[in-house]
Amino acid sequence: MSSLTSVELNFLVFRYLQESGFTHSAFTLGYEAGINKSNIDGNMVPPGALIKFVQKGLQYMEMEANLSNGEVDVDEDFSFFQPLDLISKDVKELQDMLREKKRKERDREKERDRSKDNDKEVEREHEGDRNRAKEKDRHEKQKERERERERIEREKERELQTLLIFCDMQHLFSNMSLCVFICTGAEPMDISMTPTSQTNHIPSSDVRILEGHTSEVCACAWSPSASLLASGSGDATARIWSIPEGSFKSVHTSSSSINALILKHAKGKSNEKSKDVTTLDWNGEGSLLATGSCDGQARIWTANGDLISTLSKHKGPIFSLKWNKKGDYLLTGSVDRTAVVWDVKAEEWKQQFEFHSGPTLDVDWRNNVSFATSSTDTMIYLCKIGETRPVKVFAGHQGEVNCVKWDPTGSLLASCSDDSTAKIWSVKQNTFVHDLQEHTKEIYTVRWCPSGPGTNNPNKQLTIASASFDSTVKLWDAELGKMLCSFNGHGGPVYSLAFSPNGEYIASGSLDKSILIWSIKEGKIVKTYTGYGGIFEVCWNKEGNKIAACFADNSVCVLDFRM
Repeated sequence: MSSLTSVELNFLVFRYLQESGFTHSAFTLGYEAGINKSNIDGNMVPPGALIKFVQKGLQYMEMEANLSNGEVDVDEDFSFFQPLDLISKDVKELQDMLREKKRKERDREKERDRSKDNDKEVEREHEGDRNRAKEKDRHEKQKERERERERIEREKERELQTLLIFCDMQHLFSNMSLCVFICTGAEPMDISMTPTSQTNHIPSSDVRILEGHTSEVCACAWSPSASLLASGSGDATARIWSIPEGSFKSVHTSSSSINALILKHAKGKSNEKSKDVTTLDWNGEGSLLATGSCDGQARIWTANGDLISTLSKHKGPIFSLKWNKKGDYLLTGSVDRTAVVWDVKAEEWKQQFEFHSGPTLDVDWRNNVSFATSSTDTMIYLCKIGETRPVKVFAGHQGEVNCVKWDPTGSLLASCSDDSTAKIWSVKQNTFVHDLQEHTKEIYTVRWCPSGPGTNNPNKQLTIASASFDSTVKLWDAELGKMLCSFNGHGGPVYSLAFSPNGEYIASGSLDKSILIWSIKEGKIVKTYTGYGGIFEVCWNKEGNKIAACFADNSVCVLDFRM
């Protein structure tokens, strides 16, 4: 008889965690159990395999308990036990339960036979009365059916009238322009759009699909100084794509003519899972690209694709990585629960921060020497180079803190969590300033609008956007802590969002394979694009006329954006 190996069981549990949305737990199990080193072809394992396997096991125990019982005829129906009985008892105990159940059934059958003999005489006496009662009951049921048919007809008539009224209202609203809600201080808008309008869909002539990666693409970023797009993939490579400036229509370039530099993270064979590129970031000048991968190493490359530094200190995969504004330090956060600041010029680590009790999920610089970290341990720490203890501790989330982002001035910190809340913190106090609670599921990321002091849009309102597994993007007034708008257009979890450089639009990417571009001023979808895989990240170029997105189907997509 074939048996299930521990490797196969680990893979089934790994897939179950992935399918159930427990991404961090799945990643941790996969890393510690060495799932990537197994020879199991994931494409051959159907969805829900673990549940089906457990159900089959329970069914087998039921069959074994029934068929092994000498008192049971195989032509009988099986007696089905409760799942808890099957899990907690062995076959002998189940057989004893089954025998006792059969004994009680036989006793009840004998009692029923005796009762039947006594009732037969009375039955004959009342047969006539019962026949008359049945006839009366039949007439009553017929009347009841007629009344029910009349009631259903009336309901259908009312539903038809309601539908006609609804259609009239829908036609009316479709011809009305949405009011400007931010400037007027109106109540929050709940905007639900179905992104199927062909007039809003970005035409294929404005799209370039970049192919070359051989596994899912989980990170992408535009250079701040040139028309270069970096992408990182599970195929153990990053790529730097040279994207033509100007509109795709004007330059007449095809997807195949866009060149890419391949930054290999593994020697020899590709698709080495321990070398997955998980995160990447350009320095402020756009001259250097940093990448982080599952092997725990950070690498620094030139814009020409040359590897100049390999930074080794972490003992687990790197989940987040950021340059400081000055460009002399690189910050990394790892599954090994630490954050490390690297001296880029010296090509060595300057300080390791070991404050978290769980994997570090995100890091973000406040200024050139201090930064925030977040973790699965629900904590946020404000750290400073040279300090051996956190400068400030932010406690308040009840779930894993997925993302932390400083506002343009470095005075407010936004965070989001698996507890379905986003929070805004101030360096001037220990508790959160605002608790944003309108989402109904985990919030994966938050972004500040490039507005207010210290930005190119100093006179615009300071706002923040959040993207959630509840399929919505929500916009918040950061000063008042109030929701301004809820964008409800996606049909699946929203993993990524990005503001346009002028702060007028939001691009969001979802596992429903679609990119939606929202006008903040008009409060509606203005452009849509649908690809062939879930979307892990979206980003705008510095001019605001192109949007890049990376997909689970191994592709990178660049969209022309013009209004």
